[in-house]
Amino acid sequence: MMVDLDPSGQVTQREPDRAQRQFLNYAFYKLDPAFRRLPQAERDELKAEFLAAAEGWVQDAPAEKGLIQRTYSLVGVRGDVDLMLWRIAFDLREFQEAQARLNRTRLMGYLSQPHNFVAMQKRSQYVNRIAGSGHGLEILPGQGKYLFIYPFIKTRPWYDLTPHARQGMMDEHIFASGPFKGVRINTSYSYGIDDQEFVVSFDSDYPQEFVDLVHRLRYTEASNYTLRDTPMFTCLKKDLKDVLDDLG
Repeated sequence: MMVDLDPSGQVTQREPDRAQRQFLNYAFYKLDPAFRRLPQAERDELKAEFLAAAEGWVQDAPAEKGLIQRTYSLVGVRGDVDLMLWRIAFDLREFQEAQARLNRTRLMGYLSQPHNFVAMQKRSQYVNRIAGSGHGLEILPGQGKYLFIYPFIKTRPWYDLTPHARQGMMDEHIFASGPFKGVRINTSYSYGIDDQEFVVSFDSDYPQEFVDLVHRLRYTEASNYTLRDTPMFTCLKKDLKDVLDDLG
């Protein structure tokens, strides 16, 4: 496939794409230590109420809505957050409904949200020319024991490069990533709907492989055009009941 010489559609005045896409929400929560001073029976009751509200968002919805939720614990691996809910839906309003359900629980009185990212799935202009890569739009969330997440912003000079220059750098980036078969990337786009430009998340069973992948990518030319790729989150996939038990 040829390099897309007008990736933004500015020159050809490409028509807007209104096809249905998946939206992603990475919702991070931090527990107030005051919760741990409650009697055990009360803590169990509050966690059970929260569990029912969170799981009900998916269970109560018709299948055609395509709601997906994956749950993760960050207890012991991150200081400013304790748990993360990865939600996927075709309508942004579903995320409001999910959070509204939680807001009506007593446990939310002990939870804050230090980070909350919203993004959208779309086809990558860079990987479609690589055979067997990036042709699908639907993601496969939560396949690994771990999920590594960070918001991502490119420098403005990146957008001043020619399409051929950007494609060449991304070809090198993709080639460098090739051997790391145990890491699956989910790239989503936040232009105009959140502060970052992208949210990238990596499913894997092997944290050591992910560390080596990120290290190798530091040596690629495209890394010179990274403005920000923090905060970075290491999330451990667990059933929500186990996630809540980690809280105390």
